Amino acid sequence: MIPGNLNKAGKLILVATPIGNLGDMSPRAVEAIEKASVVFAEDTRRTAKFITEKKRLYSYHDHNAAGRLPQLKEFLQNGLTVALVSDAGMPGISDPSFKAVRIAVQEGFQIEVIPGPTAVTTALVGSGLPVDRFAFEGFLPRKIGARKRKIEEMSSYTGSIVYFIGPHHLLKYLGEIQGILGNRPVGIARELTKVHEEYIRGNISDVIRRFGDRKVRGEITIVVGGKELGEDYFD
Repeated sequence: MIPGNLNKAGKLILVATPIGNLGDMSPRAVEAIEKASVVFAEDTRRTAKFITEKKRLYSYHDHNAAGRLPQLKEFLQNGLTVALVSDAGMPGISDPSFKAVRIAVQEGFQIEVIPGPTAVTTALVGSGLPVDRFAFEGFLPRKIGARKRKIEEMSSYTGSIVYFIGPHHLLKYLGEIQGILGNRPVGIARELTKVHEEYIRGNISDVIRRFGDRKVRGEITIVVGGKELGEDYFD
């Protein structure tokens, strides 16, 4: 059964949610989620914090997007408002939200974006590296050959480069980046907006040395300086 009022034009709303601190949830985002006919969420457990009627909540992520998209399209065709929420931050940055937007564009449905937090720009502005030009490269591939090729693709790029990296891979991947791109300045942003938020800045070899044998925890975004920046950038 399709819930909601079937007499209104369908609308897709992309809603940004906090990347850590729940105080960053905007009143507009709260209202959009609460008023939406249905909510598609990358992580329903996290989004459940912002919704009173859990029956309006549907999972939508990389592993089930193909099956969910026809359902989302049907909701929109029947005049419903669908709110789309990622695991954290802006939908579409590192999740399959763009597929839902493409369907809405193709079918002529209304699309609205409610902006808010994202680890990409938060890490960038806190890194101390130039932000007038940057490239977001997302997560690096697990396989070493594909990962090194992806890093090499950015060897001549003069802007800052942003990567998402799991804590258990941080030091290994930093070593690979240094081996390919050189000892560039980097900004490491860990646990952004949370209680244990931390920024570590310096050239790659300094950062690796500062971590030492310390066990790295938490969600990490790294910003790598462009080709023209020297390793003494922060000195």
